[in-house]
Amino acid sequence: MRMIKVDEINEKKVRQIFKIFNRFMILLWKLGLADWLNLWPSVFGQFMVITHIGRNTGFKRLTPVNYAVIDGEIYCCAGFGKVSDWYKNILANPIVEVWLTEGRWIGEAKDVSSDPNFLPILREVLRCSGFAAPLFGVNPKKLNDTQLAKITTEYKLVHITRLDEKTGRDGPGELAWIWPLIAVILLLVKRRRLNKK
Repeated sequence: MRMIKVDEINEKKVRQIFKIFNRFMILLWKLGLADWLNLWPSVFGQFMVITHIGRNTGFKRLTPVNYAVIDGEIYCCAGFGKVSDWYKNILANPIVEVWLTEGRWIGEAKDVSSDPNFLPILREVLRCSGFAAPLFGVNPKKLNDTQLAKITTEYKLVHITRLDEKTGRDGPGELAWIWPLIAVILLLVKRRRLNKK
């Protein structure tokens, strides 16, 4: 399989593809399928959703990202670097909500790209991205520290500190009501077909 180099193609187009894919990922979270998304993290990656506030609009935004939990702390990275909209938003307003498979929290996001442990933490986040990082030519399992540092110079590492647990209907699984509805409709259709025989 040929590795995709972002500089070989228009980065803006790649970012647009990710935005479309992200909408699909968020829908799956809202349908209550987060556990299925995170079923095989070593292959498909480990996903969470960050709810953040748009720096220009003030509207709530949702962004799925790969992440790692290291010593109980949540880390993620902006692979497109400082041009990532969600990254710019959390710099403007660091209070976020994170959706993890085991719950959701209000948290505070902070850029830790200058942290002395940047490289080992970033390596773990990239390892938890499953196929995504290797697809872009960043294989954290095969690259040594020098190679990884050179390839990821534009990456931004974000630490999210959990402040408080959050509950309510407006989060992961908010559209899960559709599954019983579909089951009832299918049962009614089946019953109707049996009655016609």
